[in-house]
Amino acid sequence: MRVVVALGGNALMQRGQKPDAELQRANVAAAVKSLAPLAERHELIITHGNGPQVGVLALESINDPNLERPYPLDTIGAETQGMIGYWMLQALQNALPGRQVVSMINQTLVSAVDPAFQNPTKFVGQVYTEDEAAKYAKEYGWTVKPDGDMWRRVVPSPLPQRVIETRLIRTLVRTGTVVVCAGGGGVPVVRNDVGQLEGVEAVIDKDMTASLLGEVLEADAFLILTDVPRVMRNYGTPAQEEIEHTTPWELRNEDFPAGSMGPKVEAVAGFVERTGDMAAIGRLDQCMEILEGKAGTIVTPNATWPLSSTL
Repeated sequence: MRVVVALGGNALMQRGQKPDAELQRANVAAAVKSLAPLAERHELIITHGNGPQVGVLALESINDPNLERPYPLDTIGAETQGMIGYWMLQALQNALPGRQVVSMINQTLVSAVDPAFQNPTKFVGQVYTEDEAAKYAKEYGWTVKPDGDMWRRVVPSPLPQRVIETRLIRTLVRTGTVVVCAGGGGVPVVRNDVGQLEGVEAVIDKDMTASLLGEVLEADAFLILTDVPRVMRNYGTPAQEEIEHTTPWELRNEDFPAGSMGPKVEAVAGFVERTGDMAAIGRLDQCMEILEGKAGTIVTPNATWPLSSTL
């Protein structure tokens, strides 16, 4: 099978941990230990989050006295792809001796007229007081909004249209190479007025990019791996229950938080609707069981998995 995996942020940083490099490398090694059996049996494409890492580098950039302006988000996104990709690459090579592994920095095309550019909603970076936020908004042209009792920068989160390097990824996968790509959803780029690519200040949802990649690479399965065993119906209420096997239609009739599970549900539902194949959300350390239909929330057109001919 050809499998696209989207790693949640917990694969790099556990809740409450400081973003020290050695801690993250240890977490990556643990994640790869779970993924290695998947890579041994199937073609594997891995994507990953980069939110905390972007926050760290953005904070360093804004506080660097040698810079007249902080680095733009597209550049910081590329930096984090390189950093995390290096950790993933080395861990996978150590876990899969003799197997070819590639880590790529990818650009993701978005529409220059995506409505998200007119209404930035994605919080990035640290929190500020209202006065600090107003200062940075004036100095750097940021859009800032309240986040609880504090203020934060917000940026657009446009929908991904295509990973620019898709053909190269497909070629590598066909040769049996394990590919780490499109970290953080990819570096957001647009076509300018003369048709050339240029980066934009935005953040792309990594799960939506992974869903798109799964479709165009003709993946048989798309897994979003995080730190929860299954999607929960009525989460946080006395009526809370796990969802085991479901369909896109059933998922779309549930209510999930826009800032957490909502985008993941949209990503898996969209993949299944467009391809007719299987998608799932579940725990990273249960990835093999998820693919076998024994764990996680499994989403298929008719809520039936596995098919005997696929595993």
